[in-house]
Amino acid sequence: MSAAFPSVDSWGIMDAYEDGQHEWQPISRRNRAALRRAMGAIPAADGRSVLMLEAGKSRRLHRPAEIRLESGAVLKVKHTLPASLPVGYHTLREAGMNGETHLIVHPPRCYLPCKKSERGWALQLYSLRSRRSWGIGDFADMRRFARWAKRETGADFILLNPLGAPLPLPSQEASPYSLSSRLFLNPLYLCIEEVPGAAKLRAALEKIAAVGRKLNEKRLINRDAIFRLKLRALEKIYAAGPFSKSSGSRGNEAQTKRKLETPHVVSCNSQNSSAYGESRAFDRYRAEQGETLNRFAAFCVLTERHGGGWKNWPKSFQHPASPAVRAFAARHHRRVRFHEWLQWLLDQQLARAARESPLMLDLPVGINSDGFDAWLWQDSLALDASVGAPPDAFNTLGQNWGLPPFIPHRLRASGYEPFRQTIRAMLRHARGLRIDHVMGLFRLYWIPRDGTARDGGYVRYHADELLAVLAIESRRAKATIVGEDLGTVERGVRPRLRQSGVLSYSLLWFENRSPENYPPQALAAVTTHDLFTVAGLWSGKDFAAQKQIGRQPNAAEMEAVRERLRRRAGLNKTASAHEAILGAHRLLNRTPCRLLTVTLDDALAVEERPNMPGTTTQWPNWCIALPKLLEEIERDGFVRQLFKTVAPQSRHG
Repeated sequence: MSAAFPSVDSWGIMDAYEDGQHEWQPISRRNRAALRRAMGAIPAADGRSVLMLEAGKSRRLHRPAEIRLESGAVLKVKHTLPASLPVGYHTLREAGMNGETHLIVHPPRCYLPCKKSERGWALQLYSLRSRRSWGIGDFADMRRFARWAKRETGADFILLNPLGAPLPLPSQEASPYSLSSRLFLNPLYLCIEEVPGAAKLRAALEKIAAVGRKLNEKRLINRDAIFRLKLRALEKIYAAGPFSKSSGSRGNEAQTKRKLETPHVVSCNSQNSSAYGESRAFDRYRAEQGETLNRFAAFCVLTERHGGGWKNWPKSFQHPASPAVRAFAARHHRRVRFHEWLQWLLDQQLARAARESPLMLDLPVGINSDGFDAWLWQDSLALDASVGAPPDAFNTLGQNWGLPPFIPHRLRASGYEPFRQTIRAMLRHARGLRIDHVMGLFRLYWIPRDGTARDGGYVRYHADELLAVLAIESRRAKATIVGEDLGTVERGVRPRLRQSGVLSYSLLWFENRSPENYPPQALAAVTTHDLFTVAGLWSGKDFAAQKQIGRQPNAAEMEAVRERLRRRAGLNKTASAHEAILGAHRLLNRTPCRLLTVTLDDALAVEERPNMPGTTTQWPNWCIALPKLLEEIERDGFVRQLFKTVAPQSRHG
């Protein structure tokens, strides 16, 4: 195609895209029509549905207006938006105009800490098990590791896999990138022994706990068994505690607020006082989370009753605003309250872990179409399309990730409410956020239902507005934002992210330049969960594993990466895996990047990668535990030695 840039229609659909070989690939009229159908109605004119204003700057208006601030205060202005407007999400109504405009006042860029160099651990929480774990790493394990890592290795932060909630079904989804909700957390990460009320039931729970601890004997994580055990234990604790005794449903928020503010007379008995404090904390959490938490809990109970796939439920339950859903929640208020209680417990345990060390969480690019977030925001989603990647030289069929995309004009008309809520929830207890496939803020590759990845096309989003929301939430949480920008990235994206204060990603495996030339505003790492570990590459075990499961790995490319590592790190061909791991990280430590992570998999010389892209049953994706328990990791001299190689004082040493 000869055009330098593709055109974009009023739906945001591009008529062509530049592939990995920098060739323009046109999108057929038939495919564009299919994408338009997936978006539903023709988009309304979006000229003033959102108005952006950088903090500290003013802007002329055509007529007098009334501004309803995020705080609820009302401000009248004549012909100018004042520079003194607070950062946040406001509403503008101009005199003589129909409707309102979302007014987003934003800082110029995301938060960046003063410290110029930070080193952290990257790990898959599910894989980090201790002796007392029930077959899977939990928030108590996370807290213990964070305390140890900060004290013994000097780690500045911990980067974790996505922690979001899967569907509450007996068959548990293993992938942390196919979530029911990015707003709420996965109950499998609860430490049962630390749940309020568990101590009183220690004898009754011990048999369940013993079965759970026995699951540690197997390297592969059995989420289905863990779910059954933890659910049974939690139901016992809940039934014996004060939280299940509440009568009635949620009621309105004013009533909840009055309850929190009303003085109570309590016994001096320490147990009563403790239960009273826990009840107050639970009520406070419910009030903070509001209707969204109640809807999430109702969704969980509906899923338990009607199975996964809300589009197959009785029609009256298919929309969260339905009176039937409210009536169902009222009838099943004790079970709804149970799921609210689970989220409160998770929130409390994650908060305690975050107090030990700053956490960086991982935002998946999308959500499960059968999950809560899709049910909640179905009016803004293209449920007849999915996100993926176009064909390229390495994957001639393309990729279909099966995740429904947000419709640009509907997302914009909501004032980006789903995006706001998601980022805010992710940063509730985190001081950093890794955004998976950050290019999705600019454009996403849509594939219509019943089509293949060859039948898709790119749909463009209002990146400046999404980045403005990201800047607001980042500043409010004082959280660093990292954009995973690996693979094919269109021109102009990386400079725009840099301008917005979003850090880039630099991987040793992908970089041809020397680490000294990596960009300073970036996170540096050797590998990711989708790629081979150092030991897997060096020993050849990763290549052999790919061959064994029927994949066709690129032998020449993997050997080139191995040879590049050997040459740059000054390794002998007969060097051990541990020597290769140390060499890779000494090499990486030459980088000027703000952030650098070391994976626990590399520290333990693990040869299996956590996830093998493009596989399902062929590889135990997201189910491989670390080969050592947490207690053994704490005593492992090589783990400490490896992290010392990336300590700031060791740079250029």
